[in-house]
Amino acid sequence: MPSGSGPRSTPDDLVRLRASIDNVDAALIHLLAERFKCTQQVGELKAREGMPPADPAREESQIARLRDLADQAGLDPTFAEKFLNFVIAEVIHHHEAIAGS
Repeated sequence: MPSGSGPRSTPDDLVRLRASIDNVDAALIHLLAERFKCTQQVGELKAREGMPPADPAREESQIARLRDLADQAGLDPTFAEKFLNFVIAEVIHHHEAIAGS
């Protein structure tokens, strides 16, 4: 910034874009919370039925499906897979905890 000039104001477009990002972030958090409510019920059902916490065939199918969706949406499929693997690992951790209680 040149000396003697005051602080620059944030451009309106940047403010608008950041507000959109904030809204998407909030939606993602709410969607993840809803997803985990469902997977909690799955974990409870699996524990009652004596089923294992993980389902590798389902996980593989989901990863392939979401990679395709990511590609169609213009999102890097590798990033989508990494994100889903993180979520799946957390779900399995929850299912293991439910099975152990």
